[in-house]
Amino acid sequence: MHSDRDDFAMPHEEQVHLAAESLRMLADPTRIKILWALLQGESTVACLAELAGTSPTAVSQHLAKLRLAGLVTGRREGTYVHYSATDDHVQRLLSEALFHARTPDAVAAP
Repeated sequence: MHSDRDDFAMPHEEQVHLAAESLRMLADPTRIKILWALLQGESTVACLAELAGTSPTAVSQHLAKLRLAGLVTGRREGTYVHYSATDDHVQRLLSEALFHARTPDAVAAP
């Protein structure tokens, strides 16, 4: 069936593994809030904690995992680290997930 198609190719194992890991990192409501905030602009742990409604310690732990997954980056300025989403791919992925999860009365994600 698929072997009859000249243009069919399965993704490489490493690519599949990395994609699954990225999606796994998004499987947490707090991480989605953190990423959504970072897609609006750079932010610190304290600001993200307020926006996500959780403690700075929890945000730091989530950011460490998101950094390892390559979804966020940090820029040190003195004693503060300013975090941002890695690139527009993260925004597209998160926007699609939120769009897919919308309810009929929900406001569409930008």
